[in-house]
Amino acid sequence: MTTDFHTHVFHPKIAEKVLVQLKNHYGINPVGTGLVEDLLVFLDKAGIQRAVVHTAATSPDQVIPANNWAIFLQGTYSRLNAFGTLHPDYINWKSELDRLERKGIKGLKFHPDFQGYDLADPRLLPFFEAIGNRFVLMFHVGDRLPPDENPSSPGKLAAIRKKYPDLVIVAAHLGGYLHWDDSLQYLAGTDVFLDTSSSLPFIDDGLLKKILNRHPLDRMLFGSDYPLFDPAVETGLLKSRAGFKEKQIHRLLKNGSDLLDKV
Repeated sequence: MTTDFHTHVFHPKIAEKVLVQLKNHYGINPVGTGLVEDLLVFLDKAGIQRAVVHTAATSPDQVIPANNWAIFLQGTYSRLNAFGTLHPDYINWKSELDRLERKGIKGLKFHPDFQGYDLADPRLLPFFEAIGNRFVLMFHVGDRLPPDENPSSPGKLAAIRKKYPDLVIVAAHLGGYLHWDDSLQYLAGTDVFLDTSSSLPFIDDGLLKKILNRHPLDRMLFGSDYPLFDPAVETGLLKSRAGFKEKQIHRLLKNGSDLLDKV
């Protein structure tokens, strides 16, 4: 089974609005509509069998609706695994973790930059203590602010990994969007999983090669970040930018499936 480990789909009522927000934040024109059916078309074109879809509650009152959306997606579409979400200001998080687990949700997405907190926020610590290895944790890492100001810098994620070694951590964007120097310093070569999403079009050749040479292949996951990018184009960039052969690309795609099957 092959898996695109980093995608997003949105409810039809908000999809267009979200795409505008993403374009305004990143300056990237999305290639897709952000609707489920469109994602499945892109997966078919890329020859990928399933996808992990992510959501992040930007306020505590969005936790339940966002998780309901994740539960709906996973229960309705056999090719999708949906990750849930938490927020530091959401009070009933313990019961929500239990609900997600009962519904077969295998992971949680943390996006400090959009959710309005810092990875060093002590309010997150009870989450990590309770989660252990119950879920895969996908962290957005890096962004346009410099590392000492950014709420999701690679160094902050490395500190979480050191404090909570049982957590199953995926660091998105090769360990830090626009922060690849710090990713090389703090995350490459560790047991954290790195996904390839929103990285290959931007990272320079030297840093890309250093990270790939240092990080174990079995700890790398393919991610397209659909609807921002096309998974077929991203697999092509793995060939042209990273020099990966078909066998190596298949390994990344299979690593995601293997990780999900272990949870």
